Amino acid sequence: MRRRVLPGLPLALGITLVYVAIIVVLPLAALIFKAASLGPEDYWRIISSERAFASYRVTVLCALAATVFNLFFGLSLAWVLVRYRFPGRRLVDALVDLPFALPTAVAGIALTTLFATNGWFGGPLSLLGIKVAYTPLGIIVAMSFTSIPFIVRTVQPVLEELDPALEEAGQTLGASDLSIFVGVILPLLTPALLAGVSLSFARSLGEFGAIIFIAGNQPFSTEITALLAFIRLEEYDYPASAAIASVMLLTAFVMLAVTNLMQARALRYTARG
Repeated sequence: MRRRVLPGLPLALGITLVYVAIIVVLPLAALIFKAASLGPEDYWRIISSERAFASYRVTVLCALAATVFNLFFGLSLAWVLVRYRFPGRRLVDALVDLPFALPTAVAGIALTTLFATNGWFGGPLSLLGIKVAYTPLGIIVAMSFTSIPFIVRTVQPVLEELDPALEEAGQTLGASDLSIFVGVILPLLTPALLAGVSLSFARSLGEFGAIIFIAGNQPFSTEITALLAFIRLEEYDYPASAAIASVMLLTAFVMLAVTNLMQARALRYTARG
């Protein structure tokens, strides 16, 4: 008899499927069924209300701004951590994972304290006419803080595995540092960057705990979609809460599908190159 390459595969696969069904599929199914209990007219009325559209706008625009910031800052931070050796490097590398370990509510309180008008950062910024706490800028700060590890940790291993010979070949041919980065390094980093950006954007869309403390939570101004769904939940309007949450769920699925397609194309381009 042929021995199995992976002993215990049926048992491991069964446990995995049960875990996925209980932790992932069951809650999503409950959300979909609760939203489906509404009629088409009621569902559309809830998700297309003026307040709901305002929350979509605030959430998506702030998430996009936070993701763009994390793209440049996270790539720069990963580059520094991989390419340079300096005192305190390991400490900085460990601090990158702080948003993963820190409860989001604690992060929100800390950010509000720092960026309030009497805070360490908020005070000097207020003198320049820049208000962060209780504004959309505060939402962007909270989203950036909680989602930046996704970009750093997806790009960092790829940078560590890059063959230095590729850059040396470009330098031998007389290419500038910018040309080497754009023409040689960036295409190899593109799949990892797309993965990190998608994860960062998805985390920003769903962030709740860190935002509610610094946002101000004013309808039509600083109210995010997750908070609106939570408000409907507190009002015991479970179908409305599920309907609003289903919009976020659909957005996340569409974004992940588009990102996977872009990653596949980028990988094909890299393999051909």
